[in-house]
Parts: sequence; structure tokens; C-alpha cells
Amino acid sequence: MKGPNTTGDRSTKKRWPDWIQVVLDKDPAARNVVEVLLYPSVHAVFFHRIAHWLYRRRIAVLPRLISQIARFLTGGIEIHPGASIGRRFFIDHGSGVVIGETTEIGNDVMLYHQVTLGATGWWRTEDGRTKRHPTIEDNVVIASGANILGPVIIGARSKIGALALVSEDVPPDSVVVGPRARLLSANAPSGDSRPLSQLGDKAGERDYTI
Repeated sequence: MKGPNTTGDRSTKKRWPDWIQVVLDKDPAARNVVEVLLYPSVHAVFFHRIAHWLYRRRIAVLPRLISQIARFLTGGIEIHPGASIGRRFFIDHGSGVVIGETTEIGNDVMLYHQVTLGATGWWRTEDGRTKRHPTIEDNVVIASGANILGPVIIGARSKIGALALVSEDVPPDSVVVGPRARLLSANAPSGDSRPLSQLGDKAGERDYTI
């Protein structure tokens, strides 16, 4: 006989619609359905489904209007109506996310805040339909601050680390990380009140002046 589930996997409990259940499954801070309904990312995806449906039927202006309203209401989650997004898509801590027009996202993809799925230039063709944005295959996780630019393919089950800049294809089952922070000084004097404009006297400091 099978014993009680002690793994903490909430996916074995009552199943809600995909767009609710994915949050319960992936975010341990989501305690119940009411909390999930307060998530700005849930609102963003809901509005996008409507805008995308209208966009595919070549209805003018309204899809863009809906996406802009969603952007305002969700703290800056900007999803172009033309972007194609699969099932169980989840943006955790959603804010400052940009998803471009020709982006294609598979099923069970998870993004964190400040992710950009963008193009690589200020150009467009006459029909405006050239593939300019990434394709994200199934079960990909993209961490906060990552930028994936151009018509690249991120292979299934890959993980893109925080602040990574990706402009080339990534094979399936890959892990991609960005540059790590490096220690500039371990013994900075606590009384140093110099303004930022006066920093940079030591080798390497100037690279970090704002």
C-alpha cells in the first residue's frame, strides 16, 4: 500500500485550471487560490490570452490597447500581443518583463523578473513578420535579469542564469550563466565618504563607478 506523500509536492493535490495550478506547483509562497489570483503575472497572462486571440484575427489597435493596460496594471510586464505562449506559463515576481512580438514560448516555461526576450536591432521588414525574437522550448527556466536577444532557440529543459546575455542558440538540457560578481575590496574603510565621482583611483575601481 502506498504511504502518505511526504515530499511536499502540491501537484498531487486537487487540480485547478492550468493557469492557477502552475503557480501552486512552482511557488512555495502561494498558499491558496485566492493568493494566486492576486499575482500580477497571472493578470498579465490572462490579458495576453485575450490580446493574442484578437491579434491572430487581425483586429487592429485593440490587442495593443489591452497589452498596454496590462502593462500598467501589472507593474511593467510587457507582452506583445503577437507573442505565442504555451500552457502553464509562469512569471514569478513579475515586473519589468519584456516579451517581443515574434517570441515563441513552449509549455511549462518559467520566467523571473526583469527578463527580456527581445530583438537585436531597430529594423523591420515591410510585412513586419520576420522572426526577430527568441524561441523558448518546453520546460525552460529563465532567471532574473537575463536577456535573450534575437531569433535564437533555447532548447528544452535548459536553465538560463541570472543576468545572462544570450544571443546564440542553446542546446537542450543546458545550463547558461552570466558573469559572476568579483570582490573589489575586502577591507574598504568605513569612514570613506568620497563621492562616486572621486572613486577610481585604484586599479579596477573605475569600472564600477556610476
